[in-house]
Amino acid sequence: MGKRPVAGVSPVERGVQALRIEAEALGRLPERLGEDFARAVAVVLGCRGRVVVTGMGKSGLIGQKISATLASTGSPSFFLHAAEGVHGDLGMVTREDVVLALSYSGETEELIRLLPTFARLGTPVIAITGGRDSTLWREADAVLDVFVEEEACPINLTPTASSTASLAMGDALAMAVLEARGFQPEEFARFHPGGALGKRLLRVGELMCRGADVPRVRETDPAEAVVREMSAKRLGMTCVVDASGRLAGVVTDGDLRRALERGGGRLPAGARGLMSPSPKTIAPGELASAALRMMEDSAITSLVVTKEGGGEIEGVIHLHHLLRSGIA
Repeated sequence: MGKRPVAGVSPVERGVQALRIEAEALGRLPERLGEDFARAVAVVLGCRGRVVVTGMGKSGLIGQKISATLASTGSPSFFLHAAEGVHGDLGMVTREDVVLALSYSGETEELIRLLPTFARLGTPVIAITGGRDSTLWREADAVLDVFVEEEACPINLTPTASSTASLAMGDALAMAVLEARGFQPEEFARFHPGGALGKRLLRVGELMCRGADVPRVRETDPAEAVVREMSAKRLGMTCVVDASGRLAGVVTDGDLRRALERGGGRLPAGARGLMSPSPKTIAPGELASAALRMMEDSAITSLVVTKEGGGEIEGVIHLHHLLRSGIA
């Protein structure tokens, strides 16, 4: 029998109760992670094909999210609707794949009908289920137990705490696999080129200007050459290099204004008298977001990009580059 709604419970009280029930359900999951969880991680790591996530209804919707998480973190994956599977889509599954099957009851008819085919293919099956001693539980190679004492639904019918537990268990599996693979931020950015998460992982070297686009003058160049170079490259600054071509300083629009004020409207004879020595620099492998923080902290709009540990100029990154990329 489902629970009867409690008369006189306010919407806020009902919401609080639902959240507490779901939080308690999640709180019980860690103690269930043992040999089967470790086996599931090993099966996914050993997969030479794709992780085929399958389910029906709410479990299917949760499965789609888990599949997307796996795919974006280094484990090729796709979602197979269990009903479509029994009508021909099973042809997408190969013996190189691994199946992650979601059914809270463990007796979802469409999903159970797929199990003999997986067995004939020799495709390992990982189950996310709360149906202890169900068909899915017995047939799976590894079981991730998401049994909940009660749903957050006041009539104890709508999948709520159980679907939350399934989603969290899928995330736990994906994160354990991610770490075991040694998945790196660079790989994450490659899988998320258009999203805000990927942008946060862009490197300075991917955004900076380089080569002939880098404003550059020699220490001995006259002030007129400095102004021409800054006007031509339109970054509001220029690098100043010494006789060996290494970074000696920078001249910015602000440096020019201050020099004019000091000189009563006249500039010093050459770049050496205009430049600010020991400018802020950054390595090309640093995150673009780190470049933005340096600019904000120092109230500047550009950084010279140099090879780590030296003054060899690789490029220049400007606030405009960060704005165009969506970092700023």
